[in-house]
Amino acid sequence: MIVDMTRVLMLLGSGETSPAMVTPHQQLFARLGANTRAVVLDSPYGFQENADELTQRTLQYFRDSARREVEAVTFRSSPVVDPVEHATEMARLRAADWIFAGPGSPSYALRTWAGSAVPDALHARLREGGAVVFASAAALTLGVVTVPVYEIYKVGETPRWLDGLDIFGRATGLSAAIVPHWNNAEGGTHDTRFCYLGESRLRTLEELLPNGTFVLGIDEHTGLVVDLDTGTADVVGRGSITVRARGREWSVVAGSSTTLAEIADHAQLEPRADARPAHANPTLTAELDQALEHRDVRTALALVAELDRAASSDEQRQVARSYLARCIVALGNPVDVTAAVAPYVDLLLAQRARARDDVRWSDSDAIREGLAAIGVEVKDTPDGVTWALS
Repeated sequence: MIVDMTRVLMLLGSGETSPAMVTPHQQLFARLGANTRAVVLDSPYGFQENADELTQRTLQYFRDSARREVEAVTFRSSPVVDPVEHATEMARLRAADWIFAGPGSPSYALRTWAGSAVPDALHARLREGGAVVFASAAALTLGVVTVPVYEIYKVGETPRWLDGLDIFGRATGLSAAIVPHWNNAEGGTHDTRFCYLGESRLRTLEELLPNGTFVLGIDEHTGLVVDLDTGTADVVGRGSITVRARGREWSVVAGSSTTLAEIADHAQLEPRADARPAHANPTLTAELDQALEHRDVRTALALVAELDRAASSDEQRQVARSYLARCIVALGNPVDVTAAVAPYVDLLLAQRARARDDVRWSDSDAIREGLAAIGVEVKDTPDGVTWALS
């Protein structure tokens, strides 16, 4: 069961089962809760003779290092060999709260997943609550376009893009080509940065990018953990993430945080119109981030109330709730908590009053029960409605 509908997209440049990633994995599992249903999707390396061994190694890593039991979802070929077994595996994928995929071939994974339930399962997980953790080859597939690494680097084909799943774009509103292994140096005497492309081939591919698309590079043994509810992103591991647009680069080092708005700003791109927005109002959330940074909680709470009023979906109301939680954390002991949260509680009580006026008793009860669940006791008296923190 997911706690508070956490929605996280975690992109790893490599080293997904290395010591450098143990803490990020543990922290994400802790956020999701003890009953998280976790699966590893084996498609990217499904063509390899040692696929079974790779799966068992991955399961053992999470068992030993992250202290979580993770199951395997097997989908290694298309068309499928056994339709009944495949339907069972896809049902397990759709029911998972945490979905992981890693190294292999991005082009093989995309061919295998074409027309399958996999893309919808990933979109649903990031929309409804849970986490998608994709690394290396799997991370490549999540952009609007994808590098066919093996074909270019090993076979020598002309640099080109493949259509990606665009999971990142639909979740964040940003059109990106995700490139792991950004700082690879295996070539020694030749340039293997940028997932074995090198500078010259990357420049060629940049000329072929769809309009409004930038490159998001992720160093090896490094991850970008995006909280889709708040629009914040933490860089974990050992290296950096890099936003590259028209040859310009901006990087964020491990141990630092950024936001989707800041990434968009450095890419000089606007969020796409077809995306499911993480924010009800990007201007309000930017002002909220600034107010919280300066610990101006009074202003932040007023903005939270405004953000909630502007919300037009459950997803956007969840953003307001996430910011309210951050406000409470920022309050500290010296602040009168009752006075600080009053604007938000009063807003909910006003919504409850409207529901009662409209004879929407179930909505009225839901608001009262929700407030009670977070420690706000509401009483209906002959003189009106009163409330207090319990």
